[in-house]
Amino acid sequence: MKRLVWMGIGVAIGVIAFRKVTEAQATLGPVGLNRAVGRLADGVYDFADAVRAGMRERETDLRSALGVESQELVRR
Repeated sequence: MKRLVWMGIGVAIGVIAFRKVTEAQATLGPVGLNRAVGRLADGVYDFADAVRAGMRERETDLRSALGVESQELVRR
């Protein structure tokens, strides 16, 4: 009976270790690296969008406070 308990514990530890190794390979491999870089790029893009929106809002506030006509800036 004692051997059966220890064998069960050994199998459980083996399964947990196998899952951890498989998970580490997935995050450290090329696919995991691509996923991490994609998430980082998305975060930077979202941050830049938020900054641009804040700049537009602040510019509108300043123009209305100064009484300056709101003209669309021509992009070159």
